[in-house]
Amino acid sequence: MPDRLVYSTDSGRVNTCLNCGLPVTQCYCGRPTPTKKSDGIVRVMRDRKQRGGKTVTVIDGVMGSEAELTTLAQQLKKLCGSGGTVKDGNIEIQGDHCDKVMAKLTALGYQVKRAGG
Repeated sequence: MPDRLVYSTDSGRVNTCLNCGLPVTQCYCGRPTPTKKSDGIVRVMRDRKQRGGKTVTVIDGVMGSEAELTTLAQQLKKLCGSGGTVKDGNIEIQGDHCDKVMAKLTALGYQVKRAGG
């Protein structure tokens, strides 16, 4: 496998194809890059790092397309009565709503664990 460019001072982080090592926009191999692997457990955690002291509930490990994650995020935001977003395959809900989110995900059939303290 050729050396992969991961970061460039000109453009910042570079997403590269894991098969051929070229930037995704220039990939010639045509094979899809592997997606994030999961052990089947959805982890719910509370986070405040790099958020100006604001608390956020982070849901990690939900497998599905971006559209499915967005739909699930909308359901959870409505349940909690707060805002949120989908970033890097994680769902972030504003505020500390771990108990509500865990109950809803369990009712939807996910295997859920509380993570991080």
